[in-house]
Amino acid sequence: MKLFPESAAVQLEFDKIKTLLTDHCKSEYGKHKASELRIHTKKEFIELELQQTHEYKQILQNSQYFPNDYVLNLHKELRLLAIPGAVLSGEEFMQIRQLATSLQSIFRWFDNERRSGYPGLAKIIENTYHEKAILELLDEVLDENGGVKDNVVGKLNKSGYSADIEESFSNGRRVVAVFSEFKRQVKGILHGESDTRKTAYIEPEETIELNNDIFSLENEERKEVQRILRKLTADLSVYAPLLKAYYVVVGEYDFIKGKARLAEDMNGEFPSIVDKAHIHFVEAYHPLLFLYNKKTTKKTIPVSISLNENNRILVISGPNAGGKTVTMKTVGLVQMMMQSGLLVPVHPSSVMGIFKQLMIHIGDTQSIEFELSTYSSHLKNMKEFMEMANGKTLFFIDELGSGSDPNLGGAFAEVIMEELARKHSFGIVTTHYLNLKVMANKVPGIINGAMAFDENNLLPLYKLIIGKPGSSYTFSIAERIGLSPHLIQKARRLVDEDHFSLDKLLNRTEQDLRQLEKKEVELQKLLKENEKLKKEMTHVLNKERHQQQVELLKQQNKVTEDRITYLKETERKLRQIVLEWKKSEDKDEVVKQIQNLLFKRNEQTVTNKLAKKVDRRYVELTTDIEIGAKVKLKKNYQVGEVKEIRGKRAIVQVGVIPMSVELSDLVVVEEKDRE
Repeated sequence: MKLFPESAAVQLEFDKIKTLLTDHCKSEYGKHKASELRIHTKKEFIELELQQTHEYKQILQNSQYFPNDYVLNLHKELRLLAIPGAVLSGEEFMQIRQLATSLQSIFRWFDNERRSGYPGLAKIIENTYHEKAILELLDEVLDENGGVKDNVVGKLNKSGYSADIEESFSNGRRVVAVFSEFKRQVKGILHGESDTRKTAYIEPEETIELNNDIFSLENEERKEVQRILRKLTADLSVYAPLLKAYYVVVGEYDFIKGKARLAEDMNGEFPSIVDKAHIHFVEAYHPLLFLYNKKTTKKTIPVSISLNENNRILVISGPNAGGKTVTMKTVGLVQMMMQSGLLVPVHPSSVMGIFKQLMIHIGDTQSIEFELSTYSSHLKNMKEFMEMANGKTLFFIDELGSGSDPNLGGAFAEVIMEELARKHSFGIVTTHYLNLKVMANKVPGIINGAMAFDENNLLPLYKLIIGKPGSSYTFSIAERIGLSPHLIQKARRLVDEDHFSLDKLLNRTEQDLRQLEKKEVELQKLLKENEKLKKEMTHVLNKERHQQQVELLKQQNKVTEDRITYLKETERKLRQIVLEWKKSEDKDEVVKQIQNLLFKRNEQTVTNKLAKKVDRRYVELTTDIEIGAKVKLKKNYQVGEVKEIRGKRAIVQVGVIPMSVELSDLVVVEEKDRE
């Protein structure tokens, strides 16, 4: 994004955002990238960076672990690794090993499920791979402390001259500590004395040659270790480009983690992005003001604002210290943050466009160097605005036209506004000029906005109201602070009557609007309560309807279960009939039973007739059921003879068909006497 002037980022305090981000990064790579944070204009790049930060923020909020604890600065070591003949120390190799281990953990973390769940973060390792040979090379030569393993230089350590002798060392030579008074009695070389001069350190004559041999062996060992490290450096140099890619990967993840941490601090969200000039901020907070108020537990008032192809320029009016400049800076800073890939403190339903140029004019821009007055400098900047602005420009002008005669300044301000509107630029302008408030709703593309003010308490409400101009409350403030009434009246007489009437009308309109807003809040509250009652009633009705459906299903299930039981019983009876068919000589009787079983017409009527017939012929007894007894089936009034009793069931011969029946379904009968 192109900025005008060069100090635009500082004026909007974007530099403070970069400092906060830098503090959240741990690696040198991440800190450098944060301090050099760029504002981009390509939608794909911006969306990817926002997506990556959003995904990492989810990891933090879900208390998941992501393996990017590596924060060492290996820029120098990796550069040396690529230089032929260079030798890295064991400690430097250990740092490279830590880098390779970190990448190994990252690749293991990204299983198939996480690659699909975190596609933005997975894209960081898309063009690299895990090379296990790097760790194998290092582990083959070096121990966990970075020293060359004993098995590598073991042949030199088998010399028998290890450092397990309790003698002291001086200048790299083994010496014996003796009392100073005996030092002349020990033949050898005096290497020094203790601070108290009570002890002398002497290399005995007998060990001089031995020490020479040890020194020679140790020197050979150092040369061998150096040769091994040189070879390891050469072997690893093949992977220098890959290790540099690893360094970038862990640095990128550290940078993304820093952005996610910053987003957590300021409630940063991922808005929708469109590739055109567009602003639809829903409950946007000034990031720095939000963080400051968060520390002091003060409430921050958000701003909601929409600028589109039809309404591109917003003119904000209202009293001083009412929040006009803060509102303007909020839009500018949040826009810069989003285009630099940072999540922003807005409601997620916000829709943000992309601008290729940002221009700003805030405060006193008097140029001492060119001896320009405040207004001259102001006009010079406005000249740049009008010449450079286009449909992809977002501009901010604080107190347009100030610093000159109100009539003349107001006239130039109108010309500037019309020109910027003609070029289809987007922007916010703050002003006290009445003529700009009047022209806002007349010129296509320009709309009014006002900062709400509590006239009774003389307090700004820091709330932006779109669609109407605001009063400066000049006379109201004068009255409330107790200025002499005759002075106020005198000032009113000096003011153009139309001007005063309009400002008074704006004053009344704003207060009326505030009353309407209060009533609207009350109405919305009543509507919510009504909606709540409606939902509760609907819930009760749905619950009752659900209960009825459950009861209906129970009845249907019972009917179905009874039908299944009947079909199973019918199937069992048919099997018995088939068996009897094969055994019986009276086929007609069997056919009749089949007809009774399968073709029950007017079943209830038939059963009733059978009951009457049986009751005329048989009488019920209260005796126990025994084998050979005549019994009546309670369900269908059939009469048969008990052939066998098995626990709670009996085998009853009904005609030619044996049936298994519960004892409780039987009653003993005997034939009545016939006259």
